[in-house]
Amino acid sequence: MFSETRYALNGDLSVAYRASHEGARDIIFVPAWVTNCEVFPELSSIRGWIEAMTSLGRMIFFDQPGTGASDPVTPGALSTLEQWADSITAVLDDLGSPEAVLVAAGAAFAPAALFAATHPSRTTALVVLGGYAEAGGTALVREKDQAAWVRMWGSGGIQRIANPDIPWNEEIRATWARYERLAASPRTLTRVIPLVTEVDVRAVLPTIRVPTLVVQHTEDAVIPPAKGKYIAEHIPDAKYVELPGRNWYQFVEPWRESFQQIAEFLTGHQSDVADDRILATVLFTDIVGSTRRAAEIGDRDWHALLDAHDVIVRAQVNRFRGRVVNTSGDGFLVMFDGPQRAIRCAVAIRDAVQGLGIQVRAGLHTGECEIRGEDIGGIAVHIGARVSTLAGPNDVLVSSTLRDLVIGSGLEFEERGAHELKGVPGEWHLFAVASTSR
Repeated sequence: MFSETRYALNGDLSVAYRASHEGARDIIFVPAWVTNCEVFPELSSIRGWIEAMTSLGRMIFFDQPGTGASDPVTPGALSTLEQWADSITAVLDDLGSPEAVLVAAGAAFAPAALFAATHPSRTTALVVLGGYAEAGGTALVREKDQAAWVRMWGSGGIQRIANPDIPWNEEIRATWARYERLAASPRTLTRVIPLVTEVDVRAVLPTIRVPTLVVQHTEDAVIPPAKGKYIAEHIPDAKYVELPGRNWYQFVEPWRESFQQIAEFLTGHQSDVADDRILATVLFTDIVGSTRRAAEIGDRDWHALLDAHDVIVRAQVNRFRGRVVNTSGDGFLVMFDGPQRAIRCAVAIRDAVQGLGIQVRAGLHTGECEIRGEDIGGIAVHIGARVSTLAGPNDVLVSSTLRDLVIGSGLEFEERGAHELKGVPGEWHLFAVASTSR
């Protein structure tokens, strides 16, 4: 979807950027925190938002000097607001783009505002997602918060604090942790903090004469709604929209309401956005030794046994709020919106079918799933299927990702070691739900 990273010149500094396929308009995502354009567009947490945004135009991501894949700044020096705004010019010039929509969040509003005011002919529109004109009163200016963010940098934990409603598990944390480490070191972060906390562009606001949309979450964990209201009140004819939510980032789940506001602002109508990717727990079950058992009892009795098995499975799935995605022979694929419910359902199925004189095995995993009509797909489904093939009779086998999500639930697990799952990179630690768990 995105080009390889290219470089534009901002003075004597190389600014790294990536762009998607061409579209109806150019949309440049202005960074101000620390980013890495090599990794950012490929984060699973924002993939849905990016795909939706590319339906509106060509998306462009870049790294400000001093962070990510761009050139470092002079040791001991700070990047300046002017330098950050000039990076927008550099990227647009390198792409041969006459103008673009600017999308800015948080401290990125400052360089976006300066550019929009200085270069109105090159600014199609300005979209502000949880921004501020000056940092006073935000979580960014409290020293204890700054110190905690620097300590946590590179672990991914900051993302969960700033975005309490983001779907979260160990895999998601690890991808954000890697992104942070490739964006900046902790020392670089400490050099960026003064700029993003001390910048003040309130005087610039009345001079912005481009169409402006300000979208704010009502319970933003980092930027109070008053900051967005101030921006909208001081930019002539700006539109202000406040949406329910706690996340600072409006490009992670849940992002659809915010995107629809952007789409309507830019195109005049709201786009329909499908919930095509969700975090879910998948459960695979099948009967152990089914071929042998069918041969022993004959087709008629086997089909009667299968029918009884299916009734039990569906009853337990309904009990634990799951959804049967599909069936194949004696196997079921079920999806749940809660990891603990998924495990307890698997245990209940295992125990209930023993009254029929049969044994089942079950494999579970939690991850991002692609919704394909009534079916689901994606790497999470693939992992769940591979886990199930390693389960033995009466086993309820789970990935470490899922095990970590139910800590404190009372469920007990037995270590089953590290395994390579066919077609899945790396080693995976698996755990069996203890027989005492109910």
